Amino acid sequence: MNKEYLNTILVDNDEGNIILFKSILKDLKITVKVQSFSNGEDLMKYLNNAEALIPEVLLMNYTIPKKGMLECLEEIKKDVRLNSMVTGVYCDTLSEEEVERIFVKGANIYIKKPDNYKDLKRVISEVVTLNWQYHTSGLNKDNLILKV
Repeated sequence: MNKEYLNTILVDNDEGNIILFKSILKDLKITVKVQSFSNGEDLMKYLNNAEALIPEVLLMNYTIPKKGMLECLEEIKKDVRLNSMVTGVYCDTLSEEEVERIFVKGANIYIKKPDNYKDLKRVISEVVTLNWQYHTSGLNKDNLILKV
């Protein structure tokens, strides 16, 4: 597969987080096109549109309004069109039980959001680079479960 860029969607109701993530993604060696939504309802409305460009990576904050992250994961898991999308959930801190729950609901990646820019940039870079390798090498994303 010859891809020139990685399509990504960010879902977060905190505009500061959106700006921070977009800044990090812009600085990567891989070209990343980013689209953002502030709530789960708008995300699912977009993804359920037959003409939607399905991203390779979806990054969601654990706490999003209107339609919660767990609800979104359940809908995403049921839709065959979205099977190739890698879904990551990030949060400041979650219990081991809750991390396991998000994996069971369909997330591929859990990111414990670091409290400083340098570490967040490193983690996001690792996730995007690993995902880029999956998409350019034809590996199976069903085997991609990651906790960083």
